[in-house]
Amino acid sequence: MASTSNSKKRLALAIIDFLSTSLKDGTLSAEDAESVEVAQSCIADTFHVDPSDKAAMQDAIGNQSLLSIYGVYEKLKGKSTASTAGPSSASEARPSTPSVPNQGAGSTGPTASNPEAEAFKSKGNAAMASKDYKSAIDSYSKALNLVPLNPIYLSNRAAAYSAIQRHAEAQTDAEMAVAADPKYTKAWSRLGLARFALGDAKGSMEAYQKGIDYEGNGGSDAMKKGFETARKRVEEEGADAESMDHDSEDVGSARAGAGGGGGGMPDLSALAGMLGGGGRGGGGGPDLSSIMSNPMFASMAQNLMSNPDMMGNIMNNPRLRQMAESFGGSGGGDGGGRGSGGGGMPDLSTLMQDPSIAEMARNIMGGGRGAGRGGSS
Repeated sequence: MASTSNSKKRLALAIIDFLSTSLKDGTLSAEDAESVEVAQSCIADTFHVDPSDKAAMQDAIGNQSLLSIYGVYEKLKGKSTASTAGPSSASEARPSTPSVPNQGAGSTGPTASNPEAEAFKSKGNAAMASKDYKSAIDSYSKALNLVPLNPIYLSNRAAAYSAIQRHAEAQTDAEMAVAADPKYTKAWSRLGLARFALGDAKGSMEAYQKGIDYEGNGGSDAMKKGFETARKRVEEEGADAESMDHDSEDVGSARAGAGGGGGGMPDLSALAGMLGGGGRGGGGGPDLSSIMSNPMFASMAQNLMSNPDMMGNIMNNPRLRQMAESFGGSGGGDGGGRGSGGGGMPDLSTLMQDPSIAEMARNIMGGGRGAGRGGSS
């Protein structure tokens, strides 16, 4: 009963600390300060605790906070200390819940010493040395059955998971380890490795940076090497993304001006070429300026500008190509072909007598409305 009462007092102190921290970090506004102080006073009076007692507060939360402790709980909801899901959970002897630690008399907190748990940890370490990673996982899991959330056991098991490429489980264990004790820097290193292996280079870099920060003095060589490796990957991914953006822009520019002249306008010389020449006034080819002086063709060009892919459809129309070749052949080099305009250009009225060409023109110009406007101008 006394143990339960002491636990509730520690929880009351943790709540008081949480409220105080929430004011300092801006979670709660200054306008709430008076209400928070009243709440803290009520909790302290009700549970007979003294928040100014530093020793009592240290005993209640240690190096943690209520928020970080709750964060561990959230990670564990519906899972064991590394998830009971999957066919291997039974063989790894994982606990179904991290509920009440069986740590022995007088032991408290996730890092409390437990002789039996330490024995399992030693077995796990020996298995790791001999590269028997599955046995190591099993031994660390048994240690965690006795002392759930022990950051050392979790971190060690994370290393074993990584060794057999089970990086998602390694990440889960490492995340819980750093939540249980952020100052245990090996856990940050193992979290960085797991995230990197899972393709989260940015998250890996952040984990290594945390490890460097907690190590102090610029961090260890191993931690800095991990950070640099992750940083280079982040830069490479950024460069790849930028290259893809440029490629997309190039594709867009190519589509906008494919075969085109200035301003993204489709190059009607291709169409002119089908009509008997290369878009030049002399030498048997139709004069492109003459084509564009016709209102109907000008309207068609405007529609083609808004849909360059339509040009391809025109080029692939067999009936139009057949007629164009026929006109081009009859136009001759002297520009005097029958039914032709200047420079050997076929007579547009003759072209439009063909039902398929007329229908295509109506489609290009929006159902015939453009043709009507062109004829009246």
